[in-house]
Amino acid sequence: MDEAVNRLEARFPGAIIEKSAFRGETSLSVKPGSVREVAQFCRDALGFDYFIDLATIDHFETEPRWEVVYELYSMGGGRHLRLKFRLPENEPEAPTVSDLWPTANWHEREAFDMMGIRFKDHPDLRRILMWEGYPHYPLRKDFPLEGLPSDVPDVAFTDAAPLQGGPFVTAPTDGTTQVREPRAHYLPPLPPKDKFVAEP
Repeated sequence: MDEAVNRLEARFPGAIIEKSAFRGETSLSVKPGSVREVAQFCRDALGFDYFIDLATIDHFETEPRWEVVYELYSMGGGRHLRLKFRLPENEPEAPTVSDLWPTANWHEREAFDMMGIRFKDHPDLRRILMWEGYPHYPLRKDFPLEGLPSDVPDVAFTDAAPLQGGPFVTAPTDGTTQVREPRAHYLPPLPPKDKFVAEP
């Protein structure tokens, strides 16, 4: 992998901001303006022909706020490469790589739908989980787990959906949905000892 990193640094001087390796996986932080060219070079010249996944991270209250992560793999070489880049809060737009790896198409749509990151030149940047016209981005850290109301006509649900239905979602209580959020969970106190019934 050192050879691949050396070739990238030689081909794009100054584009790689930071690099690290852990358990056979190399991670490279790339300047946003260079990520498209770096990604194409990884595919065409370095053999990273498989786009495994795309992840987005919300570094809430930190600038740059958004981080996009590409997980690449070389089927022939058995090598894994992670490309990361950051985007400012007020300009969450990245170049599409869906023309380089077609499987990135739906990954980019999901990142747009859930986090609000746009992908320039994407051929069909539509919401993929939420309905068209939904005004919020549910995976942002400032989006409350209890949901937000939306005034969107002609859709099945326009109110915040309650978080109910499982032990890992809510806790039994008369409180509001906000109280029942997982991050508000606590272990209830044990009853007094005199309330226990001894077995015969």
